[in-house]
Amino acid sequence: MVVQTQVLIFRIWQEYCRLASLHAHETWPAKIDRTMIGARAADFDPIEENQMIANVLIYTVTAVVTFVSMEGVAWFLHKYVMHGIGWSIHEDHHRPRKGRFEKNDAFGLFFAVVSFLFILTGIFSGFELNLAFGLGIMLYGVGYFMVHDVFFHKRVKIQYRPKSRYIKRILNAHAAHHRVSTSDSGVCFGFLYASKEYSV
Repeated sequence: MVVQTQVLIFRIWQEYCRLASLHAHETWPAKIDRTMIGARAADFDPIEENQMIANVLIYTVTAVVTFVSMEGVAWFLHKYVMHGIGWSIHEDHHRPRKGRFEKNDAFGLFFAVVSFLFILTGIFSGFELNLAFGLGIMLYGVGYFMVHDVFFHKRVKIQYRPKSRYIKRILNAHAAHHRVSTSDSGVCFGFLYASKEYSV
């Protein structure tokens, strides 16, 4: 399942980069066609090619920076909202789950909607950077789901035992969070980052 998810993400990213580059230069597909049927190499403008590469790089960097920044956003919301004014929603996550879903899932649903709206508006506005923001949030959500919901809380049953020291550190940190955290205090509020003190 993990490998299939990685392949799916890679294919989505390939298609995204292709579409982003085509949007950056609407005349580029026609030039590709002419090259494919034997047009002279001089017909292809190297300036446009360099600009296309630069645009893809900008989209990629934006998505990566958004992904990394989401850990800070998640930490802040977990510490000051979920373990603060939003404790009434988050509380059932710190108790034995009685069914398949929790009230706490509302937070994940919120970010899924935010990601979807960024991606949707990015596509319909002509592949603006909103698309890169949305993909960064989506990729963070995939990482959160796999590490937090699947690997730690085992909400999806798979045969997996972490071998990575880093994954083990994250899982150990989240275990510490569930042991000692209350409505207004706690430790280890991150989801995809944990300090070395939680290494196992």
